Amino acid sequence: MEQEKIFAVFGLGTFGWEVCRVLSEKGAKVIAVDRDPKLIERIKNSVAHAILMDSSDEDAIRNASLQDVDVAVVAIGKNLEGSIMTTIVLKNIGVPYIIARATSDTHEQVLEQIGATEILNVEIEEGKRLAQRILTPEMVDVIPVSAEQSLAEIRIPQDFVDQSIRQLDLRKRFNVNIISVKRVETAIDEMGNPKRKELILPPKPDDVLKINDVLVVLGGEKDIDKLKEL
Repeated sequence: MEQEKIFAVFGLGTFGWEVCRVLSEKGAKVIAVDRDPKLIERIKNSVAHAILMDSSDEDAIRNASLQDVDVAVVAIGKNLEGSIMTTIVLKNIGVPYIIARATSDTHEQVLEQIGATEILNVEIEEGKRLAQRILTPEMVDVIPVSAEQSLAEIRIPQDFVDQSIRQLDLRKRFNVNIISVKRVETAIDEMGNPKRKELILPPKPDDVLKINDVLVVLGGEKDIDKLKEL
């Protein structure tokens, strides 16, 4: 039987808090670390362990027995020294996989040089997503899932309305896969007021698309670009 993985999140700002929340909701064993007692108090009932500690102190980390952590997320943002020192300490104690958050190109370069396994430049990625959304209004959102593949939400062009998924055959035409269809329906409640409801529909070959539907597709960046140009 595979041993349960242990995740540790260092820095409980908005980003770190969200990482802890999602991991915990998925049933993962999470250790949350921060030097702010208010943040530790806030999260202690949501994770397996919450530790009040300066994570840039190697002795403190060793005494906390964090050597058994499988994946560490250094979510520290504004305190660059704390982010860098925490990454170094985790590397020194032998944590096998370290994901570090970068807040600038220089920060990213330093984290890479000191041995972070994976680096998330949150500000750059959010900037790219915003620019993509502004330039292409038909693209609701795009999320990279690997170096080659992205998830994208695309408002369907007029030509797709009243056509079935089978008829469109986007996999053959554009080399993208439809993951789901987002559809907004309006109903009237008991008070006579309109109420909007968003539906997430699994794609079925004979489903017919309606005006204002949004397709959630998976594919390469160039293939998605070709699709959104319709």
